Amino acid sequence: MRCHILLFLLALSIATPLAADDWPQWLGARRDGYWREEGILERFPPNGPKLVWRTPMGGGYSGPAVKDGKVYVMDRIVAKDAAKPKTDFDRQTKIKGQERVLCLDAKTGAIHWTQAYDCDYTISYQNGPRCTPLVDEDRVYTLGAMGHLLCLEAATGKVIWSKDFVKDYKLEAPIWGWSAHPLLDGNKLICMVGGDGTTTIAFDKMTGKEIWKNLTAREPGYCPPMIYEVGGTRQLIIWHPEAVNGLNPETGEVYWRQPFQLQAGLAIPTPQLYAGNLLFITSFYNGPMLLELSGGPKPSAKLLWRGKSNSEQASRTDKLHAIMCTPYLQDGHIYGVCSYGQLRCLKLDTGERVWETYKATTAGRPVRWANAFLTPHEDRFFLFNEHGELIICRLSPQGYEEIDRAKLIEPTSVTAGRDYVWVHPAYAQKCIFVRNDKEMVCYSLAKE
Repeated sequence: MRCHILLFLLALSIATPLAADDWPQWLGARRDGYWREEGILERFPPNGPKLVWRTPMGGGYSGPAVKDGKVYVMDRIVAKDAAKPKTDFDRQTKIKGQERVLCLDAKTGAIHWTQAYDCDYTISYQNGPRCTPLVDEDRVYTLGAMGHLLCLEAATGKVIWSKDFVKDYKLEAPIWGWSAHPLLDGNKLICMVGGDGTTTIAFDKMTGKEIWKNLTAREPGYCPPMIYEVGGTRQLIIWHPEAVNGLNPETGEVYWRQPFQLQAGLAIPTPQLYAGNLLFITSFYNGPMLLELSGGPKPSAKLLWRGKSNSEQASRTDKLHAIMCTPYLQDGHIYGVCSYGQLRCLKLDTGERVWETYKATTAGRPVRWANAFLTPHEDRFFLFNEHGELIICRLSPQGYEEIDRAKLIEPTSVTAGRDYVWVHPAYAQKCIFVRNDKEMVCYSLAKE
């Protein structure tokens, strides 16, 4: 009898496919940007990856989140009678419209539900929301560009609770809108809000009630909060345009503060931890720095090195001046995209540049704000650039090795005389999900 049971369980395990990974928030399930699914293709088919579906939608920079067979994303629908912004930086013209949260079927792209609310924009780059939705069990949390924080039923889109940062905290929207992806930690939803003593707030994820609030800065910046464990001590990393801070995530108590005054408030790229205690920060104008963190009863931070250039000019940056990419640290090296599209490799211990190339981003020439998102997978990277191209490549101290490249989606945003798409994809269900200002697409990346 026992033998029969074992044979039955073995047959069941063979017949039942392994559960596919989800991508339920910014940078995936572990919030580290790594894609861990197996059975992924090594090169694209001759005609490119297989298109699974495409679904029309409005504008925005919000990346998708994928959980339990559903895709969650935000977009914006501009009112038919809305005024036209004079430039990308026009904040005087109020642009009428709605922000929306959409829930799509991950297999078909069919829209299950839509939650829309009126939202007039007074920010630069008015395309739409910036933040990736965050899915937690039966709830989804979204943060719009004008500071509307929503907790929704994942199954229906019904609003459970909401916050309005402008009204609730008497704030003016940051120049590029609220862009810092919220962080879930236990019962706390941690957000970059802004204001005096309220720059960072931990809300009760079930009710929206404040659990703690702390920090004061002239503006909140655009960097997502992150939690790393260092020396046995969990530290909440908050980088705003005046300093990098380490906080107790349970109470909001400040453990340490490293001053870092930024031009134009450009605290954007996600801070990265390496080797358990090295924290890497990079900014567009002011360059990078590396901190050594300590844990224990009195956590602290020590500055190991900092960039010497405060210029974003391609010829004058000395290490890595990233505008929005998330750098990756491995084997003692840093990989990231610099201010004019230079994919660079640096030595971690000194910041010294090892190599750079424009091949992955701009096809050989410097372009201001050019960007690509790097996603490590096994021994290679999936690199999605602003031309809507997906590149399979290897990055090492020896250089950039391109394996394959395919065009997935058209760049529909326009600035400085060029088209681009600045949206971080989601990698889940052996597929890539990505959108522009007109549609979302899903391509299979499964090995045949």
